[in-house]
Amino acid sequence: MDPSFIGAMVAAAVLAVWVYLALGHGRFWLMRQRDRRAGGSLAVWPSVLAVVPARDEADCIAHSIASLLQQQYPGRFGVVLVDDQSRDGTADVAAAAAAAIGASERLTVLHGAPLAPGWTGKLWAQHQGVTHAQTLAQPPNYLLLTDADIVHAPDTVAWLAAHAERNGCVLVSLMAKLRCESLAERLLIPAFIYFFAMLYPFAWVNDRTRRTAAAAGGCMLVRHDALRAAGGVAAVRGALIDDCAIAGLLKTVGPIWLGLTRRVESIRPYPGFADIGRMVQRSAYAQLRYSFLMLVLTVVAMSAVFIAPAVFALAGAGFAQLVGATAWLLMAITFQPILRFYGLSPLYGLLLPLVALLYVLFTCNSALQYARGRGGLWKGRAQANLGQTP
Repeated sequence: MDPSFIGAMVAAAVLAVWVYLALGHGRFWLMRQRDRRAGGSLAVWPSVLAVVPARDEADCIAHSIASLLQQQYPGRFGVVLVDDQSRDGTADVAAAAAAAIGASERLTVLHGAPLAPGWTGKLWAQHQGVTHAQTLAQPPNYLLLTDADIVHAPDTVAWLAAHAERNGCVLVSLMAKLRCESLAERLLIPAFIYFFAMLYPFAWVNDRTRRTAAAAGGCMLVRHDALRAAGGVAAVRGALIDDCAIAGLLKTVGPIWLGLTRRVESIRPYPGFADIGRMVQRSAYAQLRYSFLMLVLTVVAMSAVFIAPAVFALAGAGFAQLVGATAWLLMAITFQPILRFYGLSPLYGLLLPLVALLYVLFTCNSALQYARGRGGLWKGRAQANLGQTP
């Protein structure tokens, strides 16, 4: 068979995939699921307790804790910091931040127990915070599960609570705006959100009739009783992708909602490509359920869908070149909403094939680190080899 004919057919198939991604697949790329409207008021505001797991987060924790303690929330609200065996004075920095704004009485610091077998570190710390909440004289209606590098706008908790109450959600999660300043961040961070939305179209996550479940671990408001009914954090204790695991657990007992936001921001810097690579590598192979076959299929699929259009456009001829260029243009167009969200030039859309290649390499390295017993490495802990719960 004529190689040029085969190339043309492959290029046409890739274009068909992009037409589907642009017109179907939950219109993931439009990024329409957002917290645009104000939360409004409630007749009775539910009680909320924020649980912040932190391990060696002295550089970020003061800003994060201060933003929580300065919430303009009409209901009962408190913050629990679970210091997960930190070695850099994280707890002291958090306590000083609370004292500086006169809010020490609303911050509880728990000194976390040593990591229990079979648990990933973040979930173990969260579990201790949730357990503490259950021992209170008045347990909270909701738990705000958030991270030590997250800074919240003053109305964040009020918006989350109002949205949850009005829509009967057991989980409301906001995808934090990640830091996007260095060259590596500008090139790779928007694509991180784009690929996440492709895997978990937000519209499908928010559709009560679909099984698709996902959340963003930096900001998750969870109904306390729903979490208990679903088995608690212990039900996903070995999960490396903890946010999506919790979302999957909770969607079995009620509606969930996920959206993009500017209210919540991550202040963790990723100055170089290697820094972002390590972030992706922690969980990429877990996303593939630690399956070598899934790794191979993912590499092939990513190469065909994201890299092949640029190859056909630059090195092809005739029909294959035209179709490849069309697919590349369509790819760049679907990348525009997230680029606008981050205030970046539309030209970054043309670099998506290169970005996809880098993510393929990060994913392969994630599998390699898992094989070496260093999978899911975070703050000195290799966690991916604890189990195979995604």
